[in-house]
Amino acid sequence: MQQRQLGRDGPMVSAIGLGCLSFGGIFGATTQDVSLRCLDAAWDHGITFFDTANIYGNGVSEDVLGEWLRTRRRPAVIATKAGIVGGANRRIDNSEPYLRTELEGSLRRLGLDHVALFYIHRHEEARPIEEVATTLAALVAEGKIGGYGMSEIAPYTLRRAHAVHPCRAVQNEYSLWTRQPELGLIQTCAELGTAFVPFSPLARGALGHSMLDPMTLPETEFRRHIPRFSAENWPRNRRIIEKFRTYAADRGASPAALAIAWVLDQGPHLIPIPGTRTAAHVGDWADASCLRLTDADRAMFAEVMPVGWACGDRYNHEQAGTVERYC
Repeated sequence: MQQRQLGRDGPMVSAIGLGCLSFGGIFGATTQDVSLRCLDAAWDHGITFFDTANIYGNGVSEDVLGEWLRTRRRPAVIATKAGIVGGANRRIDNSEPYLRTELEGSLRRLGLDHVALFYIHRHEEARPIEEVATTLAALVAEGKIGGYGMSEIAPYTLRRAHAVHPCRAVQNEYSLWTRQPELGLIQTCAELGTAFVPFSPLARGALGHSMLDPMTLPETEFRRHIPRFSAENWPRNRRIIEKFRTYAADRGASPAALAIAWVLDQGPHLIPIPGTRTAAHVGDWADASCLRLTDADRAMFAEVMPVGWACGDRYNHEQAGTVERYC
């Protein structure tokens, strides 16, 4: 596994991290044992960077990761997030008391006295980002966090926060079918020495091990409400993905590995965090950092999956309500 630096002043980590959202059950029921085996497999493949959040399964993901850290004693680099208040009155809270309280809860579940990276999961629109960055800078100074990050933000927010205290990482959705970060965010991160951490680099599973059929997912499953997976849009998207899968097979690569290799090819400061809850799926893409793209590969991507090829938005109106837009 290749290594990349987690921000200008951050630690070296595996070029591919592991997103631990699935451990909380959002994509289907799982068990702690299954999740622990997944973490073991990730470590065996050279993955040292693990991403979680307080809201993933209402603390379940952090509990699982904490159990793994306690029993395996691996020197892993951990990132977690806070800022989304769940429940009936779902909202965003970036206030200092809330972030401090949630961070303490995360550290307790993880069994740690500090984490390498602590994100605001979303930016609270009414709260100046300078105030939030001041809070996060204080947590750095106190040794609670090594650095701070922000998720689903715009370039202008990154610049304003970074002016208060350097931002270690930005985590936004980015993949072959979600290209908005190319409109300034990836470039701003490179300019400022901020790592860009793409989540869902496998397009919510659309570019994963096997061809997805959204209609077989439970009605309550998150993806059933994403426009790109709708009965109208998915057949159009599937036709493009089938061409990509055929190319990957002819090349001798898994679709997942090729998709992640494309993300890595977009810049040395990108550290994608594909998510899964099974050890088998880790093996499907863990070697992507060793996959060297050719000019023929890049030409295929440009022809088959040009910018804007995906039909439908990446979120519905409700899901997109807390995401910063900048184009």
